[in-house]
Amino acid sequence: MIEQATEALKKYWGYTTFRPLQTDAVTAALDHRDSLVVLPTGGGKSLCYQVPAVTLPGMAVVVSPLISLMKDQVDALQQCGIPAARLDSSMTPPHRQAVTSCITAGKVKLLYISPERLLTDPSIEMLKSTKLSLIAIDEAHCVSMWGHDFRPEYRQLDRLKEIFPDVAVHAYTATATERVRRDIVDQLNLTDPEILVGSFDRPNLIYSIAPLNDRLAQVRKVIDAHPSDPGIVYCIRRKDVDTLTAELTAAGYKALPYHAGLADHIRKFNQEAFIYDRVNIIVATVAFGMGIDKSNVRYVIHTGMPKSLENYQQESGRAGRDGLDAHCALFYADKDYHTWKFLLRDLEPEPKRAAMDKLSQAYDFVHSFRCRHKSLSAYFGQTLEKSSCAACDMCLGTIETLPESLITAQKIISCIARLEQKYPADYTARVLIGAKDKDITANDHHELTTFALLSDRTRGIVRDWIEQLANQGHIKKTGPYRNLTLTQSAGQILKGDLTPRLLKPVRQSRSTVKQVSAVEEKAWQGVDKDLFEQLREIRRELSDKKRVPAFVVLSDATLRLLAAKRPTEYRTLIQIKGIGQKKAKTYGPTFTEAIQSYCQQNNVETNLP
Repeated sequence: MIEQATEALKKYWGYTTFRPLQTDAVTAALDHRDSLVVLPTGGGKSLCYQVPAVTLPGMAVVVSPLISLMKDQVDALQQCGIPAARLDSSMTPPHRQAVTSCITAGKVKLLYISPERLLTDPSIEMLKSTKLSLIAIDEAHCVSMWGHDFRPEYRQLDRLKEIFPDVAVHAYTATATERVRRDIVDQLNLTDPEILVGSFDRPNLIYSIAPLNDRLAQVRKVIDAHPSDPGIVYCIRRKDVDTLTAELTAAGYKALPYHAGLADHIRKFNQEAFIYDRVNIIVATVAFGMGIDKSNVRYVIHTGMPKSLENYQQESGRAGRDGLDAHCALFYADKDYHTWKFLLRDLEPEPKRAAMDKLSQAYDFVHSFRCRHKSLSAYFGQTLEKSSCAACDMCLGTIETLPESLITAQKIISCIARLEQKYPADYTARVLIGAKDKDITANDHHELTTFALLSDRTRGIVRDWIEQLANQGHIKKTGPYRNLTLTQSAGQILKGDLTPRLLKPVRQSRSTVKQVSAVEEKAWQGVDKDLFEQLREIRRELSDKKRVPAFVVLSDATLRLLAAKRPTEYRTLIQIKGIGQKKAKTYGPTFTEAIQSYCQQNNVETNLP
């Protein structure tokens, strides 16, 4: 049946082959074997169950946590010519009844439904009378307490194997450590599942990390490198979202806020404005994201440290879902750790311990001097073999190091030694900058020879250098108060036999943004940018007319191929990746006529191989 599935892939989605892990996932579904599939955002998880759903007899049930996510998925499937539907609380009773009638008549191939609605008696009875091809659980990490977005209602899904014993259950997620994967299998009662874990690396994402210095200026630099592209800016707190949105708007940018403190209708309006390309910038807390299936986000900016690397993988992974290059910029401050610690204070003891462990790992990540792609891969238990990713600030060589790193490190280490390795980082930093606080003078530490050795620096900068030395293994934090202690390599630094790397305390260097832009520019080779912009405007008009997001009409990746190959006939149009039969018939004439007209006016060749 994999041959039939491949034919369906070409017919509906316009792709000729599956990716390697997709083939295994599709095969498991076609063989009616339970599975757990872990693929990063943008890795093609949806096709792993959508293709088998249109290939197998019967209807597939897709469990999804958010209405907006269900709506986008159903819209995209219908645009491909696939009979898909959803059942959710936003629908009117007549609309729900119409969908139910279509299900009963066997006219629906994929039904999207929330876990709460799925497990109601009416839904169960309806589905028992329907031939089911498979059950797919999207965002399956929500079932695990150890996942980054645990949802208690997902725990009820363990009943599915009891209610539908002859139907295979498939779980899909973008981010799951080995512990979370085991928990998903146990909680869902999966039977001898096929466990498929793809690479967590997203090579098209270009990561850069820098201390937060001037938030507005740093954010604007990234936005200005993508002047007409959609982007997401994340803030930790709601008030930061409101402030930054106002600052960007005052500076002439089209930006809207999104957080849980806004009224429901405002959140919905702002989200739809972003999804439908009516506004390019959304400034949000982490409340924004899971339901966002927008494929053409070209940058994601974090103005604070994420609370876990799972969260960062998920949030930054909303960029470049179409496979094209995208920039993920992270700006952090040491206070972010304490902000998250405060926000996590009300968790139960066990989840709180897990959350704090994840927070500490995120803290170490932003202070590290390792390839960002390798660090993220290692966190999820994978090894990235290549020597350079060529897609992060470390490997691109844009990180500026302090020329006097050795001398500065010697001053810090000497101070820790003078303090007898009994004090934490913040206290040590205050001694080094010469702060005459009560606790310092009471301990007579203002009399130390290392007092005020770094008086020309701010406490935040010195704190950051301490964390960098700790991350490189020269300093350890011990005991309940995380007092600083010295390792063997600290002695080598004092002797001058080892030179550590310390970041130069400057705003994100222009070279980083320029270098990222240079990497992104390579993806435009062979693409007629003027034609691309014309096609993008046509796509926007079609999306308004069809009342679906622009990326549902055609992705940016497909538009770039159109602007590179310039097809003007059906036979060449249907060869473009991302254009299936339905889209070729629905949108083909509009795009090919525009391409023909442009090429005639500019005297350029059409139908390139």
